Amino acid sequence: MQAIVPVAGIGTRLRPHTHTVPKALVSVAGKPILGHILDQLLPLGIDEVILVVGYLGDKIVNYVNTHYQVAVRFVEQEERLGLGHAIYLTREVVRPEEPVLIVLGDTIFRADLGPVLKGSTSALGVKAVDNPRNFGVVELDASNRIRRLVEKPSDPPSNLAIVGLYFIRNPRLLFQGLEEIIRRNQRVKGEFQLTDGLQYMLEAGEEFTTFFVNDWFDCGNPRTLLETNHVLLSENTVHYQPGETVVDSIIIPPVSIAPTARVRQSVIGPYVSIGDDAEIVLSVVKESIINEGARVSNVVLSDSVVGERAVVEGTFTSLNIGDSSEIRIGR
Repeated sequence: MQAIVPVAGIGTRLRPHTHTVPKALVSVAGKPILGHILDQLLPLGIDEVILVVGYLGDKIVNYVNTHYQVAVRFVEQEERLGLGHAIYLTREVVRPEEPVLIVLGDTIFRADLGPVLKGSTSALGVKAVDNPRNFGVVELDASNRIRRLVEKPSDPPSNLAIVGLYFIRNPRLLFQGLEEIIRRNQRVKGEFQLTDGLQYMLEAGEEFTTFFVNDWFDCGNPRTLLETNHVLLSENTVHYQPGETVVDSIIIPPVSIAPTARVRQSVIGPYVSIGDDAEIVLSVVKESIINEGARVSNVVLSDSVVGERAVVEGTFTSLNIGDSSEIRIGR
């Protein structure tokens, strides 16, 4: 089975980090977002991954070719015309007579996809949400089949949000639908939507069911990125090998420390990810992501994302404070 993973987005809400790194390669819990996605997909028997690349796409190509041994095709989306357009561009490399799995490249998921891939119908991953007006949602019939897809409805027919996992039994029909909405120039906020292509399939008689996604981690902005880092690290106690690179330091798990990172006379954790060749000296760091090649010294950091090769330095202070005094430092 093939899997399509669109990773052409710019990631404007993650700037300044995405000025130099594509969104799919932003690191969380010790590896890029795309790495988490591929690690979930490949054990399912996916024999080929189709990546739709765009902004800084050469970095994605290099990452996948360096870290994964799987057949990969790269399709370039030169103009960012929406998710529907991105999927439509893969029509020349997708095997139209075989099922295909579509996974959005900016969302880390936890779901049991084995039964879904063995199913006889197309299926969309959904999750119950408190604010369905902010999502595309499904409307079900009495048999729990999908009757209609509604994008950000003012009056939601359900609270089941579409979360970016699509199992398509009939790719040929999907491409027909996407071709039709592009021919009509049917856009939403200037973009061609995958949801409209799926709605075309429904109206043409394609049967869709749903499957529930256990966990769905949004990595769209620094706050949610750190929340995802917290949750994913919680799944493991500690990821690092004590040795010469971690010296005179206290490690409070869960953490992820790359083998080539250097930590000296510091307190690290909990919920900290440190990338390759990063260096942390005389610092206290918690609930943070320190990316590859960054240097942090003489600071106390919390709820922070430090970009690749960035430098964060501070100065320790010596105080002689009298009784009943009050002083605030760093404000």
